[in-house]
Amino acid sequence: MFQPAPFARPHTTPRWLAWLPLLLLAVVMAGCGSLPENVERPVSHALASPASTPLGQLAAARRPADTAPDLSGYALIDSANLAFSSRLALTQQASRTLDIQYYAIHGDESTARLLQEVRLAAKRGVRVRILLDDFNSTGKNALVMGMAFLPGVEMRMYNPLPGGRGSTVVRAMRSLHDFRRMQHRMHNKLYIADNAWGITGGRNLGDAYFGTADGSNFVDMDILAIGPVVPQMSASFDQYWNNPLAYPVQSLISAEELRTLREQVAASTDAADHAAPGPAADHAAPPPSSAASAADAAGSAVHAAVNPPTDKDQDAPPASLPDALDLQTMPLIWAPGTLIVDKPFKLVPELNDTYTEDTVVDGMLSLMQGAQRDVLIVSPYFVPGEAMMKVFADMRRRGVRVRVLTNSLASNDAPLAHVGYARYRKQLLQLGVELYEMRALKSQHLDRTVFGSGAGGSKASLHSKMFIFDGRVISIGSMNLDLRSQLQNTEVALVIRSGALSREAAAQIEDVFDDSAWKLELTPAGGLLWRAPPQAKFEDARSEPDASWGLQLMLQILGPFAPDEML
Repeated sequence: MFQPAPFARPHTTPRWLAWLPLLLLAVVMAGCGSLPENVERPVSHALASPASTPLGQLAAARRPADTAPDLSGYALIDSANLAFSSRLALTQQASRTLDIQYYAIHGDESTARLLQEVRLAAKRGVRVRILLDDFNSTGKNALVMGMAFLPGVEMRMYNPLPGGRGSTVVRAMRSLHDFRRMQHRMHNKLYIADNAWGITGGRNLGDAYFGTADGSNFVDMDILAIGPVVPQMSASFDQYWNNPLAYPVQSLISAEELRTLREQVAASTDAADHAAPGPAADHAAPPPSSAASAADAAGSAVHAAVNPPTDKDQDAPPASLPDALDLQTMPLIWAPGTLIVDKPFKLVPELNDTYTEDTVVDGMLSLMQGAQRDVLIVSPYFVPGEAMMKVFADMRRRGVRVRVLTNSLASNDAPLAHVGYARYRKQLLQLGVELYEMRALKSQHLDRTVFGSGAGGSKASLHSKMFIFDGRVISIGSMNLDLRSQLQNTEVALVIRSGALSREAAAQIEDVFDDSAWKLELTPAGGLLWRAPPQAKFEDARSEPDASWGLQLMLQILGPFAPDEML
């Protein structure tokens, strides 16, 4: 569908690995691990006849009589509550298959609640397949792998790292002998029920993505789909599931090893709790720590995957989590759309230098090159690099208005990525690109902040990945506009030709511009000015607003030296 832009493909390094050269000496002590060989991977595929399932029948019933059969139905998942309730509804109503593919599944309270329903789906005969990138599966998050030991559930880890799962740093150090492969991660996000209803977008699974974390929560956007685009999503899942890079959990860790790891997580949590001073007698006890909540969550739903489940595991959902979405009344917009997805072998380092397939980011750049009037970009990590800058320059020469919403330094959960973005700000502004940086918001509502997402009293960090072209084509997916998404990670996105969806999403972004973001300007002296919206309750700034001096100092020190490919 898309013609790739003629970009060079340098070796790039994920932002979470930028600090690893400082620890190279530890390789001598860490040793090297290896992955299992001759692993059995039984081939399986998506449900061939979803029309016979209740969800398939509901999808058919939701289609208006005068709608062409090649159109799919879509709904923006633009709030934290809706993100959870939609996935809960698909899980509870699935009758034959449930396919779940994510970069990260966190072992915390919201995920525990969702996995309880996944476990119940498997008990009633639903075939469950869970495909998870392996990098984040350490500590309490590794306990999610216990789902693989439940009847009816298959779970595979994509591009796994060898070694123990007690520490992400230790696992990374043990894999430095295979450093290039370690950089390549599966960033795709799909949630598909009965090959009839599917969700994709920017969210992983965890409290921070469902608006219930104690600290920073992510502002994100997903899209719910029914119709012919869903089999495209399932075909993508199958392609990854049946790939040699997908390892069954049982080939990587045993149930006994998971049980031991859970005991270690619980022990470390108990030690931290005992070390903390007790509350004063005339004050109410403080809420449990996030670590304790995570361990408790793992001990309810996730631990039940390793030990036989009992009725007591069916705990009531936390009050902050919503009930399932009503799929019968959810408004849908019908439009043509297609799924674009990177090939799994993009993650194979020995093929990466000669990899010639179109990528998801290449598709976005091709759409930009075809835009006539306006391009609206939402990317939390925005590191364009010199080649992408040529695309921006070309758009501006053709008179295309370009607006970009990204994180401010204060709202960015990956400050090193901000270093890469910051070096291009003045050049982008000189081209006429309009730059907006989101404020580190605090909200008292789960269902009504930026894009309708956020959490009570918590910092909101932009995590949405969205592109709108000429007000009539919208893309929502897992990709950032940076070199890592283009060259290293695999990504997925839905591209939909719909003025109605484009307007709905653009209106929410315009609200951010008007209420919650600084617009950057160049001063006459060549500096930067962060201009607050006219009616905002925050002020203009002449340096990184709301950011600590430490973060600003890091930006100044690392900015001239850190290469784009390290961010």
